[in-house]
Formats: sequence, structure tokens, C-alpha cells
Amino acid sequence: MASLPLQQPSFLLANLKADYINKPFIQRCQELAKLIDDYPAKELHLIFPWLVESVLGSLDGTVVGWNLRFLHSRMNEYNTAMEFLSPSGPMMKLIYKLHAEDYKYEFPISYLPGPVKACFQEGVLPDCPLFHVKSQFPVSGLLSLSLNPFQYYMINFAACLIAQRNYPMAQYVPYSENAYFVLVDVYLKFFLPLEGNVPPSLITDVRGTVSPPAPRSPTVSFTGYGVHHTSLLKRHISHQPSVNADPAAQEIWRSETLLQVFVEMWLHHYSLEMYQKMQSPQVKLEVLQYRLGISSMHCSTTAQPGYGTILTYQEPFRPTEEHMLLVRLLVKHLHAFSNSLRPELISSSPSAHSHASPLEEFKRVVIPRFVQQKLYVFLQHCFGHWPLDASFRVVLETWLSYVQPWRYTPEKLLPQVDPQDRTVPEKWAVFVQENLLMYARLFQGFLNRALRTDLVNPKNAQMVFRVAKVFSQTNLPEMIQKAELLFLEQEHVPHHRQHRLLMSPTLGGSFLSNRQSAITDSVFKVKSHVYSLEGQDSQYKEMFGIEVRTSVLRLAHLIVQAKQTAKSISDYSAEANANQSFFSWLGFGSPDLNTSYTGNDMDDIGLDSIKKTDEYLDKTLSYLCQIFRLNAAQLTQLTTSSALKPDEMRTKQLPDCVQGENGLELTDLGRLQMINGLRKFDITYQGDPELQPIRSYENAFLVRFLFQVSSLINNRFAREMNSICARRSFAGRLARHYLTNTCVSATNRSPGTVPSDHRPRISLRFLGSYRNLLSLFLLFVVASFFSISPPTCLLGILALFLFHGIIKVLFSDNQTSYR
Repeated sequence: MASLPLQQPSFLLANLKADYINKPFIQRCQELAKLIDDYPAKELHLIFPWLVESVLGSLDGTVVGWNLRFLHSRMNEYNTAMEFLSPSGPMMKLIYKLHAEDYKYEFPISYLPGPVKACFQEGVLPDCPLFHVKSQFPVSGLLSLSLNPFQYYMINFAACLIAQRNYPMAQYVPYSENAYFVLVDVYLKFFLPLEGNVPPSLITDVRGTVSPPAPRSPTVSFTGYGVHHTSLLKRHISHQPSVNADPAAQEIWRSETLLQVFVEMWLHHYSLEMYQKMQSPQVKLEVLQYRLGISSMHCSTTAQPGYGTILTYQEPFRPTEEHMLLVRLLVKHLHAFSNSLRPELISSSPSAHSHASPLEEFKRVVIPRFVQQKLYVFLQHCFGHWPLDASFRVVLETWLSYVQPWRYTPEKLLPQVDPQDRTVPEKWAVFVQENLLMYARLFQGFLNRALRTDLVNPKNAQMVFRVAKVFSQTNLPEMIQKAELLFLEQEHVPHHRQHRLLMSPTLGGSFLSNRQSAITDSVFKVKSHVYSLEGQDSQYKEMFGIEVRTSVLRLAHLIVQAKQTAKSISDYSAEANANQSFFSWLGFGSPDLNTSYTGNDMDDIGLDSIKKTDEYLDKTLSYLCQIFRLNAAQLTQLTTSSALKPDEMRTKQLPDCVQGENGLELTDLGRLQMINGLRKFDITYQGDPELQPIRSYENAFLVRFLFQVSSLINNRFAREMNSICARRSFAGRLARHYLTNTCVSATNRSPGTVPSDHRPRISLRFLGSYRNLLSLFLLFVVASFFSISPPTCLLGILALFLFHGIIKVLFSDNQTSYR
């Protein structure tokens, strides 16, 4: 491919498409890398969109591309793909070469997240700088974005995660091991480094080093993330006499672009109305004026009624588990990135800011400016719409990662730090205050989920345990309660401060520094955080208020009940295992099919997991007592009220019902409990045991055949069996033991009695069970190994079976007559 002379782009593209079909993957990548090095940007310009689509897949889902989400390290193509797409690989070299020539590429807005797309359709320009330049396709007339090569590649890369595609059948690959996940991690570490500056681009030409995009106009503020700073690029690049004077300032645009793309494509999922209300500076001023008691004379706009809350405007969107894992990866890296700020630059003094590099300045504001608002809305949506199952764990861990930034500080990596120390340093109180809703509101959302969850399941019990453990860290409950008190405190803003406060370019600030000298009041910061995220009409519910405390007590009550249920299941399983004699293992136990198969819903969990559930719930109760200061008397009352008898406990586990004209009727709560598998009715077969439906562990042919044989014997010897069972002698008792054991279900039969409308009979259905057949087969194999003939073995089994019945009758207290 590289030996070909320079051709027109159309011929070059045609050859590449032919090679894509005919040549193996590794050879194609090698030739593409050499082609990118040898050909000028003018020749590579038209192949770039095709190359991005062939690697990442098409936006409409018709082209899968390299299938990065199913490519893993055990495949031969993995290393080649990772080298080609790495930050210093051929793809990035091509991007920088095209960027130096200022080429632009069109990205249709129809493939953007719903709220952004709706903004364009309504003629509203989104505040994110990434969307400030738009154009029209000259032929189709479809609205599109005009992006530079780096932006175009990154937005297509991010769209891979949310695009609906028909992937071919492939072997399951753990999300954290596929090439896409690894590439996201590599890009974050390269463009948002914890130490040093972003490495400069590797491509140079006659124009010099790759230059950043043109600075934004002063009239366009950087307001896409809930705050209104001017752009870092505008501040540090456009005012410098030479772009080569500070390589870090020259390259930081890639870090900013990468983060904008990931946040907008992965977290921006709520409605147009909420987007407009939360981004409008006028609305934010009106909210602050309304809530803080400032006179409306200072604002010339008229407040529009019905701002609503976030829950009112959420769109129907459910991310996948892989999506949530990548969001968590992003959150963890951003915490580590912002916490890597040099200690001498944490100070809010102007002299410290003047010596800070653009990347250090970027670290100061990366979380409140880029992530806080959209992540809050995103997580709140997941808390309200995710199914009530164990898959919610990935959402939970994403939330817990965000609310624990102290886990990602450099000192955590030092060996002298005690890993068992669970004390939150006081310096994080400011972060808690500026993220109060992330703690209080989302905790209440999780509490509502936990109250509807089956806590006997170990995975659900572990989730409740994880939340309680995190929120019980020393100092954290006090920090949250202090932040709530600051929010509820009545603030009186002096008249001479009103204009300066409201005209401040930010509403939140960074948790690492107080960059805006006008905002020094903690009360104002907490209030502005809550109102900027929740809107004007939101009603804040205290995390440590009476209503939430009542819900916590309900949860504690459910935990006590779940502990008792788990214990009863464990005791029942242990008792069932102890009662399984040698004869029942051979298949000669009770042929009552309602109790013959001991499998239950806890089979896949096991006794060890049940014990783990009890341990999780015990620690959860302890942590809840620490968080909400529950006393021993309250716990004792919960334990006493939940100490039910087995029959009462079984009744309490029935779905919620009301007594109607035709008997019990399910309520809406009862239907929800049954749909989610939380509770169910105890339904057993009450008809003739011989006519029960054939089970999955039975052979259908043998069951039908043995029923005919049993019916033939019972019809032929009915009078004799009835006569023997009527005797009061030992023989009569022995006959009743064998011949009346299957007359009726054990749930309808009193011990030692047989209803008058049932006759003694023989049942051979137990021989149709696969387990029993396997037991007999193994027994005959063992007998043949010891040279015992099959008839002798069968007679021995019958003798043992008879001996077992005799022992049962001798030591039984059942002396009731058949009649």
C-alpha cells in the first residue's frame, strides 16, 4: 500500500476499502500506519471519516467496526488495535496532521443525546462550547456540528457506548477487560495526567506545533456545566504573545475537549425544559432572589411559573451496566486528577494563582464545573428508574465513589497511612457542603429503594451494608448535618453586597479553593448549590429530619425481619439435610411430590451466603445506629416486635392483600411485591398426588407407565389392602405405613389418620424421578463390582426398605386405628 504513488483521494479511499475486505486485520493496521506517515494531510483528508467509521462503527449501527467492546487481551488483534488507537499511535498522528491544516468534519446532531438535540431543534444554542459552532449540510440540509479532527474522533468514540448496534454473537467479555474500557482509561490518564503536564502532540510541520482551536468569543461564556466561568483557553492562550511560550497552555484544549465530550455524551440525559431552566443565568438569578429574600427590583425579568423539579422532566433513558462502569471510571479519575493539585497552589491567594499552570487551574474547577450538575441528574434518574435487582450495585458504587473524594488523594497511597482509619478529615467539609444533594437527596432515594428490596438476598443485603458503612465514617454524618443546618439557616444579605454577589461569574466554586472572593459565606454557597440543582419550587427534605428518621426505623425493622427469615431458611435447610436418611437418598422416601423435591429459591445462594447475609445485616444495623444515633431501647423494641412465630412469619411474608367480596385481593403494593419476586403465596397441590403435573426432574414416559402399573395393582388388590390396613395388629400398622402414606397431601392429613374417601394404594411414581433412577443405577454398578447379582441386590434393597418401615412403626407414637 505504501509503495503506491500519490493518487487522488478517491482512488486512495477505494483501495483502502478493498483492502478492508481482502486483507487480514493486522496487515491492514500496519499499512494504515505507514500510509499515515507517508501521505500528506491533503491526501488523507477524505479517508478520515471512513477510517473513524471503520474503526468505531457507524452512528446508525449498520457498521460495527472493530468491535472494541468485545475485543479482549486474549485475542490476536488486541495489541495491534490498542497500539493503533493509543494517544501516541497512528490514529492520533493522523488527527494532529489534519488538525494542523484546520480541516473540519460534520457530525449530525441527530446522534447527540436527547436534550442537546432538542435544544438545536428548538433554536436554543447549548451552553457547552463544544456545540457553539454549527453548520448546515449543503446537500441534505440536516443540521450538524462542524468539528475539528480531535473533536470528531472523540465524539464518535464516546458515541460507541450509547449507540444501539446489532453486535455479532461473541464470547462474553468482562466490561473492565475489553478494549473500549481500557482505551477510555488510557485517554483519561494521558490527557488528564495526575503528574506533570499533558504531553505535546507529536506532529510538526512547516506551520509549527499543532495549535489549539481559536479562542471563543468574549460574548460566549463557558456555562455548560452549571457555572459561568470564562474559558480556560481564552484566559491562558488568547492573551499570550506566542502560543509556543507555554506548551501546557497550548495542549490543554485537548483535555478540555475530552472531558466535554465524555460528560455531554454519557451524562447529559434529561429533558429540554430542565436543560433550559438549569442553564439560564436569568433563571438562576431569579431562583436566588426568590429563595434568599432579595428584592425583585434587582432583576428585570419576570419569573415564569412552574419551574418544577428535576424529577418532573427526566427523559425515558436507562444506561447499561457498562455505561455505569465507565461513568464510575471517569468519576474516580477526576477525583484523583483534582486532588493532585500541588499543595502550594491550593491557597486562594492571587499570587498562587498567577504561578499556576493552565492544567493546575483546570484541576481546580474540573468537578464543580464539568461534572457535578449532570452527574447529579444522571444518578437521580438511575435511582428512580433502575430495576429492583442486584444490577443496581454498579449505580450504587458510582455514587459512593463520587461522595468519597478522600479515597483518591495522594496520601492514601502512602504506606504509613492506616487503611483501617475511617475518619474523614475536616478539610472535606467544604466539599460536603457544596455537594449536599449528592449526600442527602440520593441517600433518601436509596432508602426508598431499600424499603422495597428483598433483604434476605445476600446481594441486596450487601448493597445496604455498603451505603451504611460509607455514611458511618467518622465525621461524615456531622458534616452532612452541619451542611443542612447551614442551608436551613436564615441568611440576611446586606444591601451593599447584593449586586456583587449576584453578578459573580460562579455559583458554586471549587472544593479545593475559594477562587471567587465575593462568595465567602458558607450559607450562601450551600443555598446556591441546592437551588441551582433543584430549581425554585423544590422542597428540601432533611436527611436527619423526622420523616427520614422514620423511614430508617422502618428499614431497621425490615432488617430484623430479614435476619429472622434468613435464620429460618438456614435452620430449615439444615433440618432437611439432617432428616434425609440413606433410604431417602436411594429414592425410597416419601412419594409426596409437594415435599419430595427439596429445592428452593436459595439453592443458588447456599448456606454460606445466608450466613453472610446475617453478617451484612448485623453490621448494617450497627452502622445505622451510629449515623442516626439510634439507642438500644429502639433496637430492642424492633427486635421484640419482629420476634414472630414461624406461622406468623409465613403469614407476614404473603403479598399485601385486602379482604374483598371474593376473598383476598392484591393491592398495588402486593402486585409490586409479586412482580419483583419479593413475596409470593404459599401454593401447594391439594388434589390426588398421583395426578400431579409431571415435573422437570421426572421422566414423562416412566411416570405415565408406572401410573398404569400402580392403577392395575390397586384395582386388582384393593379389597386385600383395605382389609390389612383395617387390622389393629402390628401388621396393620406396618401396612398403613406403606399403603396410606400417599393417600393425600401432607398438608391436608392429620398424623395417624386417613380420610374415609381415600383407599390404601401403592404408588410407584417415585421410580420415575431422574435422581432415583440414577441412585438405583449407581447401586447396581457397586453391586456388580462386588459380584452381587441384580436379583440379590434388589431383594436386599427390599429387605432394607421393609426393615426401615418396621423401625419407623415400632418407634412411632401413632396408635390411631385406620377406622
